Amino acid sequence: MIKHFAGALAVAGTFAAFGAYALDVDPALKEYKKTSGVEGSLKSVGSDTLNNVMTLWAESFNKEYPNVKVEIEGKGSGTAPPALISGAAQFAPMSRPMKAGEIDDFEKKYGYKPTGIRVAVDALAVFVNKDNPIKCLSFAQADAIFSKTRLMGGKEDIKTWSQVGVTGEWANKPISMYGRNSASGTYGYFKEVVMENGDFKDSVKEQAGSSAVVQAIASDKFAIGYSGVGYKTADVKAIEIKAKDNGTCYDGSPENAYKGDYPITRFLYVYMNRKPGAPMEPLRNEFVKFIFSKQGQTGVLKDGYYPIPSAIAFQDLKATGVE
Repeated sequence: MIKHFAGALAVAGTFAAFGAYALDVDPALKEYKKTSGVEGSLKSVGSDTLNNVMTLWAESFNKEYPNVKVEIEGKGSGTAPPALISGAAQFAPMSRPMKAGEIDDFEKKYGYKPTGIRVAVDALAVFVNKDNPIKCLSFAQADAIFSKTRLMGGKEDIKTWSQVGVTGEWANKPISMYGRNSASGTYGYFKEVVMENGDFKDSVKEQAGSSAVVQAIASDKFAIGYSGVGYKTADVKAIEIKAKDNGTCYDGSPENAYKGDYPITRFLYVYMNRKPGAPMEPLRNEFVKFIFSKQGQTGVLKDGYYPIPSAIAFQDLKATGVE
C-alpha cells in the first residue's frame, strides 16, 4: 500500500490548484494553429483505454493536415513497448507507466530511455449493473471479490452480494466478475493498486477491451468489473471506492480525481522514441503539440476522461523539446 499512497499524494499535489477547471479544459492551454511542412504517416500501437481518444486526436489532426495518415491499433498497453522498440509505431499509448524491464529493453537497443508524456487523467471505475443498489466498496472488499490471495486483508472470500451488504434479489446471487486480460495496463493497474499484486480468481471473465467489460456488466444483472471511467454508459453504475475499510467513500468525479481523494486515479501516457537533445521531425512534433492544445484536451473531455492541467502540459512539452 505504500506505493499506492505515495502515488496518491503526488497526484494530490499536482492537481491541488486545478479544481476550478475540473469540468473544462484549462484555459491556459493554447489553441492549436496549423503550420506548414507537415506530412507523412504515423502509427500508434498500445492501450485499448486510450484507443478512442487517440482516434479522436487522429481525426481532428487529419482535418488540419488531410495528407497525413494516422493508424491506430489498441490491443493493450503491453503491446506498446515492443512496437516502439521495433519501430513499428511512433506513438505507444499506455494506461500505466512503462515497467523497468520495458524501459531497459528499449535502452539496450537505443542507448537512451523512451520519452513519456502524461496525456489525460483517468478515474479507474468499478462498475456494476445500473440496477444494483450497492453504493461503495473498500479495497479489501474488492480484493476479496476479484482475487484468490486476499492480500488486502479480507477475512473471507466474497462470493455473493449479501457479503457486501446488498439485500433484495441480489442478496444470495453469485457475483459475476469481469476484467481485462494480462496485456492490459488497466488489468495491471487494478492488480497492483486494488489487489496489492495478488492473483485474480480463475472465475474472472477476461475481456479483450474496456468496452467489452462494460457491455458484459450492462447485460449481466449480478456483475461487477473495472474499466476506465471514459467507457461508462447509461446501463452501468460506477460505485464509490474507499482505500481502507474505515475510510471515506469517494466517487470518481473530476474534483475527487484531481485532489487525489479517489483512490484509483491515474495518468494515461503516450511514449515515444526521442533521442535526447535532438528535435523531433515536424509530424510528430505537431501531433504532440496538438495533444496538449485546447482542441486536443477537449478530445480528452469528450471521451469521458479528465484533461491535463496546463502546468503538466507545459512540463511534458518541454521534456519532448516541443515549444
